[in-house]
Amino acid sequence: MSQKVSVTGIPSSAYIHIPFCRRRCFYCDFPVSVVGDRLRGETSGTIGQYIEVLCQEIAMSPVFGQSLETIFFGGGTPSLLSTAQLQRILQALEERFGIASGAEISMEVDPGTFDLAHITGYLSAGVNRVSLGVQAFQEELLKTAGRSHSLVDIFAAIELIRQVEVPEFSLDLISGLPHQSIDQWQDSLAQAVAAAPTHISIYDLTIEPGTAFGRYYKPGDNPLPTDETTVKMYQMGQQVLTGAGYQHYEISNYAQPGHQCRHNRVYWENRPYYGFGMGAASYLQGKRFTRPRKTKEYSQWVQAGAVIDCEVTPADEILLETLMLGLRLAEGVSLAVLSAQFGEAKVEEIHQCLQPYFEKGWVEVVGGRLRLSDPQGFLFSNVVLAKLFAELGA
Repeated sequence: MSQKVSVTGIPSSAYIHIPFCRRRCFYCDFPVSVVGDRLRGETSGTIGQYIEVLCQEIAMSPVFGQSLETIFFGGGTPSLLSTAQLQRILQALEERFGIASGAEISMEVDPGTFDLAHITGYLSAGVNRVSLGVQAFQEELLKTAGRSHSLVDIFAAIELIRQVEVPEFSLDLISGLPHQSIDQWQDSLAQAVAAAPTHISIYDLTIEPGTAFGRYYKPGDNPLPTDETTVKMYQMGQQVLTGAGYQHYEISNYAQPGHQCRHNRVYWENRPYYGFGMGAASYLQGKRFTRPRKTKEYSQWVQAGAVIDCEVTPADEILLETLMLGLRLAEGVSLAVLSAQFGEAKVEEIHQCLQPYFEKGWVEVVGGRLRLSDPQGFLFSNVVLAKLFAELGA
């Protein structure tokens, strides 16, 4: 008999998808619409039309009674928005839900897509955290990845962010790119540290079907780095960044003390959140729902009432999601919370399932929390999770 699990929770976070890019990167499988090299929000009727539909969806969303504590503008390239368009969306959120004082408002920005006026405008509108999509500090790797910016653009963007004194500055890198060497990776890490962001994210390249890389390359084959090399890259990232004073608080994320991403923790702690925009996912009242990934279908869905038509996530799936997401965090998941939510027998079953990995030192219990060890447990997280899904799946 399935354990009854509470799916209550008042959402206080919202993800906003801005699906426009100057070009599609070769590794990207996100829902995006290419608007050209020079087209910005001020001159794009396409972007303006999308913003209006997006704000309609926000206005039609159910309200659960709590102001927003975190807002995240992702994409796509949100920095293609004009300040007025960003303000329009934030106004819609404020009118519908309210935005709490001190809310974290994050925005992904790409080098070469904003100037001093834009970044100043974003901050004046309320943005207090930016995530700069650098990905690599080598011109040849930027071209290999299909990025639309240059190395000059990267340093100019970093200088602008420093100039306006963005309160929270995150920088993204990708490891495991085609032709990427250990020396190049070491240089990227050093350049990232020198930029002195408060937060650094490192993503290991995943070859997704339907992407340009998915057509060009087969996982495990040249010119992709070998598994041995990507492991060295992960270990090097952990050593360099923790040595520079960053806390490795999540598998792919590092932060200076007190500067973790509050919004992303909502996902990892499996808490409810709103999602708005083309292809955006939400988790409300136990229901995970992803909006249509095409512009026309998304607009039609909004015009038809933006109805979230899906089943409540079953208890067994909630357990697996809680483990899959929570074990990404350095502190792992609370055994007391697992026991209260899913029962002591289920926690014992988890222990038995993971026994081989306790013996290997990949999994440990510290302070009443189940967690993966760093770096070995994190490196083998897919093996651990595959075992949990195989043994605990319904």
